[in-house]
Amino acid sequence: MAAVDVIVDNLVALWRISSVRHNFPWIFLLISVVGSILKELELVPQTYFSSSRNALNVYFVKVSWGWTLLLLTPFLLLSNSSFSRSITFLGRRLMSLAVATAVWYVCTETFFFIEDVSGACYENTARSVTNNEFTSKVTCRRAGFHWDGYDISGHSFILAYSALFIMEETAPMASIRTASLSALPKMVLNLLYVALNLILIIWVWMFACTSVYFHDPSHKLLGTICGLLGWYLTYRVWYLKPLSPGLPPQRHPKEQKQHA
Repeated sequence: MAAVDVIVDNLVALWRISSVRHNFPWIFLLISVVGSILKELELVPQTYFSSSRNALNVYFVKVSWGWTLLLLTPFLLLSNSSFSRSITFLGRRLMSLAVATAVWYVCTETFFFIEDVSGACYENTARSVTNNEFTSKVTCRRAGFHWDGYDISGHSFILAYSALFIMEETAPMASIRTASLSALPKMVLNLLYVALNLILIIWVWMFACTSVYFHDPSHKLLGTICGLLGWYLTYRVWYLKPLSPGLPPQRHPKEQKQHA
């Protein structure tokens, strides 16, 4: 497991660079804008990732929130328990998962609602014949027709939001490395941390693919902004206040005393 330890150390060192953490959210806006321009100018050739049936999209992006929670939940429990085993403390930290899930649910449902109320059912992709019998995307598509509405990019939203969520909740790893952990919890924590960084890389890559291959520019930009707002309003506004899940712990209690 020495190789995993080296990888973890390098990843921790990378995320401890303040400029990396500070500028990471802006990368999504940059990718969204540049990718949209490239798409509109048709400057990016078609590749394996220009098909929505590519493996990363089918097995990861379409269930991206599930992957994020699957890896982040045990990591959060293990990492935060090294700071405190208080039920109240761990409960507050677990609340961040519930809050993030609520943000994901509300935003995606809002996107679906906007697409429904702004759209119409057409009998073909050319949108030459309207079918007024179906008034929602679901019923229209079940009938084999084409629904056209304002489709805010759910991919742009969830991939940006998930990546920022992972960045925030894995921050304690820099302090946990100095904490005394037994062999098995340390190994599991290291593997989860590496897996979370790998999934974060996949989210950034697929966000870039979405930007250059899919959706209209305004759909992608609005989805990206929603993802950034969801992160900012929680981790940069609400979580700084007492009545909130609070920010992930950054230092081990022993280190806090040393720096007091």
